[in-house]
Amino acid sequence: MPELGPVAWPPDPIKTERLVLREPEVGDRAAIIELFTSPEVGVYIGGPRPREEFERAMPQVPKRRPGLFVVDLDGAMIGIVTLDRRDPEHQVHVRPGASEVELGYMFLPQAWGRGYAAEACVAALEWCARALPGEPVVLTTQTANEPSLRLAAKLGFTVVKRFEEWDAEQWFGVWTPLTSSD
Repeated sequence: MPELGPVAWPPDPIKTERLVLREPEVGDRAAIIELFTSPEVGVYIGGPRPREEFERAMPQVPKRRPGLFVVDLDGAMIGIVTLDRRDPEHQVHVRPGASEVELGYMFLPQAWGRGYAAEACVAALEWCARALPGEPVVLTTQTANEPSLRLAAKLGFTVVKRFEEWDAEQWFGVWTPLTSSD
């Protein structure tokens, strides 16, 4: 995955009304394993990873990388939000030949339906708008993933295209930050 870009990393933890977006810590390992091996979480991302395999591959200290935020609620990880560069070779872009920032998110099932994903994604998008002024952010989700489509709309993403990938119809949208002249 291409680097996020010329931004200072890691940023200070981002605090919202209920959450903190921060870098992964040693204590997040069990929740990260649960997130990536959960059958419910894996439904729209190609299925869960095999638990034993993921536990063996997962380092004791979770990897930190630019663009990866752990979403923390009262000291416990409940999900992740990512801002990564979309591969310039990918078939769908808003700017052909460019590598736009792409928003991703995954939350533990017990955190679903409480507005945490929206709160965390808004904070990540606001941070991105400050760190990379004027940069559009893209998002891809399966059209069958209705909760993700509702979240995309709530966040202000607008559809650019629907396309087939990974044997499923995908929804591709864009979010453009407001500038002071808007």
